[in-house]
Amino acid sequence: MDAERKKESRMYKIRTINEISKEGLKLLPPNFFASPEEPNPDAILVRSADLHDFDFTENIRFIGRAGAGVNNIPVARCSEKGIVVSKAPGANANGVKELALCALLLASRNIVGGIDWVRGCEEIDLPKAVESNKKRFAGPELAGKTLGVIGLGATGRLVAKAAIDLGMDVFGYDPYLSVENALHLDSRVSVVNFSRTLFKNCDYISLHLPLTEENKHFVGAELLSVAKPGLRLINIARGGLVDHAALKAYIDSDIVAAYVVDFPDAETLALPNTVNIPHLGASTPESEENSVRLVVRQLVDYLNNGNIKNSVNFPDSDMGVCKSAWRITVNHRNIPNMIGQITTVLAEEGINIANLLNRHKNGWAYTMIDVDSPVDETMRDRLWAIDGVVRVRFMK
Repeated sequence: MDAERKKESRMYKIRTINEISKEGLKLLPPNFFASPEEPNPDAILVRSADLHDFDFTENIRFIGRAGAGVNNIPVARCSEKGIVVSKAPGANANGVKELALCALLLASRNIVGGIDWVRGCEEIDLPKAVESNKKRFAGPELAGKTLGVIGLGATGRLVAKAAIDLGMDVFGYDPYLSVENALHLDSRVSVVNFSRTLFKNCDYISLHLPLTEENKHFVGAELLSVAKPGLRLINIARGGLVDHAALKAYIDSDIVAAYVVDFPDAETLALPNTVNIPHLGASTPESEENSVRLVVRQLVDYLNNGNIKNSVNFPDSDMGVCKSAWRITVNHRNIPNMIGQITTVLAEEGINIANLLNRHKNGWAYTMIDVDSPVDETMRDRLWAIDGVVRVRFMK
């Protein structure tokens, strides 16, 4: 809190964790200094490093996850400290889409099994051995088959369109389908209201959901029990979406013909008819650069202007560049009379409000106020003393 009680500095220190794209870091303005060694940063840029045991100092205000998931970040703890956690949705969508298309082929044609057989083949007359054994690795074509895409966000939409272009019939399901995603969805995708519909009718299922407590083991015995025999399941989203014990039972009973997963573990390595990919979905230079570029822009806008975009814990809020004397931002719980308490403090301090924005999300809220009068530490102390307030910033 002591660091936050000082007047906001226009020099910002950024700690980079993991290898962060240098091209993306070039977007940082001159008053932002990035280093993997920074001991007391204003913000953190991270890819996949686990931050659950990380010691967040009071000075940290923002964490930018250069990727789509935030499982490696203790979001609840960050919220309690008033740290905005943002991600880069869609930045790696094309890279993940391409791997999903590869996974569809791997699930169909037993390409991996064929390659492994050739590597281990000791036949003197290899061409002859190939001709007599290739039927062991035969599999169906994608064209004319039915694909179910679960999750119609940036990646799911791209997978659906690409599959249609390959000649597949595509059905989609998304329990969180937003108006924006619906508007950008290819009109040739048949959207259904129940995931069971996909499992009953589709030859292939591709998962593109986030991993949440609600979605853990999304694919389990209930859905697999109605699956079309010969189902090929693709999971380039998150490992925890599939119940491995249930999946094994349905692989053993020949209901599931193949499983391709980008999140291998000891259980998936022991599963039959399974292709384990070492988390390559976003492992392209383009995806890494796009992700860093996006979160760097969000980081700069938040530290300079207080604007929030693509946050997982605080609501998206944007008042542009402050044209008043000062901008006040307050991260707080979404509880009754919070705005009243904040504006009462300003009124009692003789502060005129030029503009105000309040948004809330999942129990937390964010209030932005542009004022025409100077602010001081007494007012900051009073705002911070309001029950439920977890961070107060003054920006000029």
